[in-house]
Amino acid sequence: MTILTSIEALHSHYGTAGEASFIKEIDHLGAAYRKIVESARFCALSTCGPEGLDCSPRGDDEPVVRIRDDRTLLLPDRRGNNRIDSLQNIVRDPRVSLMFMVPGWNNVLRVNGKAVVSVEPKLLASFEKEGKEPRSVIVVTIESVYFQCARAILRADLWAPESRSAADDLPTPGMILKETKESFDGTTYDAEWPERAAKSMW
Repeated sequence: MTILTSIEALHSHYGTAGEASFIKEIDHLGAAYRKIVESARFCALSTCGPEGLDCSPRGDDEPVVRIRDDRTLLLPDRRGNNRIDSLQNIVRDPRVSLMFMVPGWNNVLRVNGKAVVSVEPKLLASFEKEGKEPRSVIVVTIESVYFQCARAILRADLWAPESRSAADDLPTPGMILKETKESFDGTTYDAEWPERAAKSMW
């Protein structure tokens, strides 16, 4: 096996990136990037901590983040599994990366920066939905923003209806849990999940 082990070796192997690869990266939200963020209801949040890395899906029924200004994003921490892996990482290492995806758009938008976890009452209240506030808000200070090449989504044909897997073709969460712990009642878990999710969306 031949392994590349240095920056110099990587550059020698891959060659030089084109101009567009560099000028697309800026340190704030310009008008075009702002429009994309305002259109995104889903993003992936990547964090790092002493135990390793975490990548967490984040979604909402409106823009997944609120733009405070061209250098600041606000991401409410809605109901989840309570593992708080992302939050534990942020309080120890503030570096974060967000990847925004908009169905039908063949690029993704990347935001890198540093974050803090806020529980300021007025900020939490401003994100109230159906009588429920988020437990915290992740405040991201932007350091770089850029769009990523469309080839990955085009290769995957990600937005084509015919590319979707039928739900019956994939294991359910209950099946996965049953596989990891034989005594777990996966059938009941799957049966109760839709009602449980409906009551705990926010």
